[in-house]
Amino acid sequence: MKGNRVITIGRECGSHGRVIGNKLAEKLGVKCYDKELLSLAAKESGLAEELFEAHDEKPTRSFLYSMVMDSYAMGYSTSSFADMPLNHKVFLAQFETIKNLASKESCVIVGRCADYALADYPNVTSVFITGNMEDKIRNICEAYGLDEAKAKDVITKTDKKRANYYNYYSSKSWGDARSYDLCLNSSLVGVDGAVDAILHFVSLKEKLADSKEAAKK
Repeated sequence: MKGNRVITIGRECGSHGRVIGNKLAEKLGVKCYDKELLSLAAKESGLAEELFEAHDEKPTRSFLYSMVMDSYAMGYSTSSFADMPLNHKVFLAQFETIKNLASKESCVIVGRCADYALADYPNVTSVFITGNMEDKIRNICEAYGLDEAKAKDVITKTDKKRANYYNYYSSKSWGDARSYDLCLNSSLVGVDGAVDAILHFVSLKEKLADSKEAAKK
């Protein structure tokens, strides 16, 4: 395998996708980027970090909102960038940060259309983590101290936002098996089982790629 190994993780709310990403990164001896992407993108772009937090995996806002909030944006000065709505600027800056990360280091990236940003990158493996609703509700209840009704509402609204964001920017379908290399149900295999399954899949994928490359020589 040539180049850095990058694993992207899309996830349903409450499916332990972030936990799986962190454990996966730990086993591989690399960094896991989740919220850390926001501060990194802000630093590289010059845009305020608050803008990335406000737009984080949320569907595009109205053009009027973007124009008003655009007064807070700083950094990129090219005319084409300056004319973009704010939500597009934030996405583009994050998009470039993801591509820069892949070019510099092996890593795990959670959410934020990373699989789309790295669609042309040869060593990326895209994963989607789902889970049974009862398990996701329990996980959110335990994590945030919510009752079941509130937890279910949080899951529904969070996943709707993530789906709208992903579908809008990637032109693919969030959660659709055809959009990813591997889909796993964490309710069936658990966190550690999901990590092991991803590692095994990546190993098989890389071996096949190496075999094909060798056959060309």
